[in-house]
Amino acid sequence: MGTAHVPELRRAYGFDDVAIAPGEFTVNPDQTSIDFSVDGIDLTAPVLASAVDAVVSPSFAKEMDRLGGVAVMNLEGIQTRYEDPEEAMNEIIEAPRDEVIETLQRVYASPVREDLMGARIEEMKSGGARCAVSVTPASTKRLAPAAVKAGADVLVVQSTVTTARHVSKSARGLVFPELLETIDVPVIVGNCVGYDAALELMETGIHAVLVGVGPGAICTTREVTGVGVPQVTSTLDCAAARDEHYRRSGRYVPIITDGGIRTGGDLCKAFASGADAVMLGTPFAQASEAPGRGYNWGMASHHSALPRGTRLDVGVSGTLEQILFGPTSKTDGTQNMLGALRVCMGMVGATTIREMHAAEVIVAPAMRTEGKHYQLGLN
Repeated sequence: MGTAHVPELRRAYGFDDVAIAPGEFTVNPDQTSIDFSVDGIDLTAPVLASAVDAVVSPSFAKEMDRLGGVAVMNLEGIQTRYEDPEEAMNEIIEAPRDEVIETLQRVYASPVREDLMGARIEEMKSGGARCAVSVTPASTKRLAPAAVKAGADVLVVQSTVTTARHVSKSARGLVFPELLETIDVPVIVGNCVGYDAALELMETGIHAVLVGVGPGAICTTREVTGVGVPQVTSTLDCAAARDEHYRRSGRYVPIITDGGIRTGGDLCKAFASGADAVMLGTPFAQASEAPGRGYNWGMASHHSALPRGTRLDVGVSGTLEQILFGPTSKTDGTQNMLGALRVCMGMVGATTIREMHAAEVIVAPAMRTEGKHYQLGLN
């Protein structure tokens, strides 16, 4: 009898498992460019604010736009379910810990209103800000055309896992080439973690891919379903798909690493692993402008049958501008994250984000083995 084949497990890496090696020459940080563009939408800060209700409100989106990034508003969240979203937010923020999920489920049971959707988009754009909105695949055909008609500049189609092929009982599911024919704005799709799935999504004609399943601070997908891939490996695999798609078609489809980024060091590792931009949630929930007032919860936290997230008390650490650009007196990498990116690019000799992709990423020992135990309070 032959020996049964035993599959070999592939090693995957997260931000804490790797470091970035210095380059052979260095560049002044002020000579670096961190610009990001997706289908004519140009950003001077390669950062998107995650489409969670505790982070993005119309006023937060305006501030994010002023600072050069873009905030993504959840079109199926509190902002489009309530005339007074602040009242609903307060219910969640003030709920006792053992009643949080029940409160979330009750608050999110109120239906999405298309009139409020249009009103929020108009409010976001009233100061000249660009408006990015997020919908789930199941609601895209119903909500996306109305959102674009109301003035949305970017459409994000987002769920825990999104693929170009999906099996269901519906007569006709969401087909991305058909969607692209009906709306004339950039379409970003996520989330994805694998080479093949990313490549297939890019081949549908979409404009960017969100990368990440399971790493976010407020996400419990890995605990609930066991599904997820650490972000460095996810980003490397999807970046390889982007480069192969570009080789085949001549069309560059950016990838945006979404989730698990806590510090400037994590953010730099995402770019060195191949990201063109990043999406941040919990770091921005700590901004004084965030509507969650120091709390954060996920888009799947309120699922009626299988919640995959929780409310976190993350505190308020400073303004959005401090988190992105400083100035700061914090030494833990949680503020001036884009200043850290420019300094890192200087250290590896990269003048652009694309050149940053060529930086060497190495497997590194845990920080406590390198004398950092004093910083971590382990002495």
